[in-house]
Amino acid sequence: MFCLPIIGQIEGHIVLPSQNKTTKYEHVLPQLVAVQENPDVSALLILLNTVGGDVEAGLAIAELIKSLSKPTVSLVLGGGHSIGVPVAVASRYSFITDSATMTIHPIRLAGTVLGVPQTYEYLEKMQDRVIRFVVANSRCSEAKFRDLMFRTGELARDIGTVLVGEEAVKAGLIDEVGGLSQAVAKLREMAKLDSEKRGRSTETGPSGKSIADEPPKFYGPEPPLNGG
Repeated sequence: MFCLPIIGQIEGHIVLPSQNKTTKYEHVLPQLVAVQENPDVSALLILLNTVGGDVEAGLAIAELIKSLSKPTVSLVLGGGHSIGVPVAVASRYSFITDSATMTIHPIRLAGTVLGVPQTYEYLEKMQDRVIRFVVANSRCSEAKFRDLMFRTGELARDIGTVLVGEEAVKAGLIDEVGGLSQAVAKLREMAKLDSEKRGRSTETGPSGKSIADEPPKFYGPEPPLNGG
């Protein structure tokens, strides 16, 4: 079982300031490829506590998670905001803790923006990509998601909606309210079913038990060498 944290701000093609906690897509994508190709990894657990970030980088991570053939479970802790929403729903099953929040809002551009119709058309196309992905990978309808995204009166200086815990489940974005133990139990259950479906349930591990019944081995990102 591999544990993948998505934390801080999802960094795009521009390097963010050093004081920002970031998730770099160029680090995450190879790890997801390794999860797919490593026979010792039977499942993937994604832990999210992110404010969002770059749209294309977030969608790239989400698309790769979605395309994995191995069982995947996401757990939203603290927050899974903005482009973190597609990442959260990309897994086969998703959890959110009682106190965790998810902010759904329209995307925005940073830097110099040309005040021409083409800019707004491009923005609309990019927004539609996010909406299509979320709707295709959750129980939330397009009409419902657009209503959450463009709602006014809830956020003081923004447009959108903040969903807390159970509200995200009721909206159809997340499957269940739960914590780490529930997420790991679900992942083990899915991994066992996947193993049986692939006809490997009769293979034995080091203890002599079926691989499906072996205690899970946890893998995760290597700690930084400099301790930072």
